[in-house]
Amino acid sequence: MRGPECLEDLCEQFCEHPNIICIARNEAIPDSEAQQIAEIFKLLGDTTRVKILQILSKRELCVCDIAAVVDMGQSAVSHQLRLLRSARLVKYRREGKLAWYSLDDEHVGSLLAQSIEHIKHD
Repeated sequence: MRGPECLEDLCEQFCEHPNIICIARNEAIPDSEAQQIAEIFKLLGDTTRVKILQILSKRELCVCDIAAVVDMGQSAVSHQLRLLRSARLVKYRREGKLAWYSLDDEHVGSLLAQSIEHIKHD
């Protein structure tokens, strides 16, 4: 895109602020942490995984129940849960022959709740 609208988000005059740059660099997260966060957001880029996290934010569910709620086969849901588990977004426990899933911790629920609140915000 060319024209005046692509210049709207640029400074009209080049002027760096060394003190602010120094502070911002010190506050910036390390590349390794930024990479981990990017991986989480990649996982959240799938509607099925978002739905799974949302229903698990309400209660612990077994794989059979999750599959029924998201209207998918157990093996497909199991694959999604493995991805979420590898990123430490969900955890599971065995009870006999059943695998019960829940959110890994309250931070996952907060991230999801804030995302939902953000999209509903006018």
